[in-house]
Amino acid sequence: MEILALAMGFVQLIVALFLAIGVIYIGISLFDRMTKDLDEWEEIKKGNTAVGIVLTAIIISLATVTQSGIAGLTGAIMNITGKNYLMAIIGGCVQLVVGIIMAIISIWLAINILDRITKDIDEFAELKKGNVAVAVIMAGVLIAVGFIIQAGVAGLAKAFGV
Repeated sequence: MEILALAMGFVQLIVALFLAIGVIYIGISLFDRMTKDLDEWEEIKKGNTAVGIVLTAIIISLATVTQSGIAGLTGAIMNITGKNYLMAIIGGCVQLVVGIIMAIISIWLAINILDRITKDIDEFAELKKGNVAVAVIMAGVLIAVGFIIQAGVAGLAKAFGV
């Protein structure tokens, strides 16, 4: 039985690794789509800390939510019993996918709502100028949204009995 648990742990580690890479890719792509007038990598090469802060916050926010989904999926796999096998796997996968989708939507909404609230500030223009104060506020909003969405995603586990 210990070998089976070790094998399951290794599978979970591999799945988590691929999801981590995927989430980083999604975060970078999302930021790239939101900042059409900003070449993120050129700004980072120039040492633009503000751009780096916001990009990091997007990745952390997505990772926070994805972590909750991975915990639900791995919890489902580890607690499989007889008839609940298929439902546990499906529930864990649904929780993970919904969590990632909700994180992406939430980040997009958070940035757009922040933009509407701060009518006198063009956040992306400020990031391009290297305005760290704007970047820190944006990062705080993004990370807070990630924590809040994480709690919602964890609630999905309960709905599926995971």
